[in-house]
Amino acid sequence: MKFLKKLILFLFVNAFFLNLSLGQGGLDRILVKGNSFVNQKGDTLVFRGMSTSDPDKLELDGLWNKKYFIEIKDWGANLVRFPIHPSRVRNRGFQEYLKLLDDGIKWAGELGIYVVLDWHSIGNIETGIYLLDIYDTTKKETFNFWKAMAERYGKNNTVAFYEIFNEPTTNGNRYGTLDWDSWKDFNKEVITIIRANGGEGIPLVAGFNWAYDLTPVKWSPLEMEGIGYVSHPYPQKREKPWEEKWTNDWGFVKDNYPLLLTEMGFCGPEDPGAHIPVISDESYGISITEYCDTRQISYLVWVFDMEWAPNMFTDRKFTPSRQGKFFKEKFKSYPYNK
Repeated sequence: MKFLKKLILFLFVNAFFLNLSLGQGGLDRILVKGNSFVNQKGDTLVFRGMSTSDPDKLELDGLWNKKYFIEIKDWGANLVRFPIHPSRVRNRGFQEYLKLLDDGIKWAGELGIYVVLDWHSIGNIETGIYLLDIYDTTKKETFNFWKAMAERYGKNNTVAFYEIFNEPTTNGNRYGTLDWDSWKDFNKEVITIIRANGGEGIPLVAGFNWAYDLTPVKWSPLEMEGIGYVSHPYPQKREKPWEEKWTNDWGFVKDNYPLLLTEMGFCGPEDPGAHIPVISDESYGISITEYCDTRQISYLVWVFDMEWAPNMFTDRKFTPSRQGKFFKEKFKSYPYNK
């Protein structure tokens, strides 16, 4: 009997510390209330942060460590996004990739930073045509990925969001056609799988046109509770003045549903990796952050890396890039960072 009591106590203590190590000890579960993200007390939360590059890349670069996350925290972020490329998961091996996610989620949770898990594909899930091989996936692989994420991290409060598919696009029908009803059905299937397998985080549904355009939500939203919508409003998606166009294309969603801009950012035409649609200047940074702050829209900047563009730092000392300087100063200005 004494042995049994000691065994039960041992298992309880280990389970308790395992939960703490996974980041479940100190963070509230994030929920949806009306058009907002809230904590368990019902307080509205607005998230600002950045997307990492792929954890596999960062580990190969020697940067997937707690120091990297401490830097993210020091910049003023309260949310971080992990872009998980299907091909990198296959190449590393699923179980080995899970170890990367385990570590990243643990470090984020210890620092009080919430996490978005992002299945980082770009293309047409219906036809199986993608921008590059690195984004290649299938419905079966996608369903199984989210089943595994729900089973492993579904009760982990640090993992607040599940971004189902990064950037759906037909690329002007060069990737075939994709209608909104089919896209809704795919997302609803994924959300059903996530919830049936214990996923308590908030599913995020992207718009069309490389995740920019949410106009179909005006007449045909998903008939599911507890979800949010995603847009990627890079500067060259529309010409200045931006604000009215942003409202018509995606900003209106915040009137009724939570909205999270999981990618935004800019770089000058002379900066490394400059490409359409990210080329702009600080005027974009000012406009997009003021737009979000006025409407309590959460956002993430792409990308906390020294190579992928538009990069936020330039070397292993985390020296801010042009956009890095802007957003670091902006993050620091929010009341919760003072």
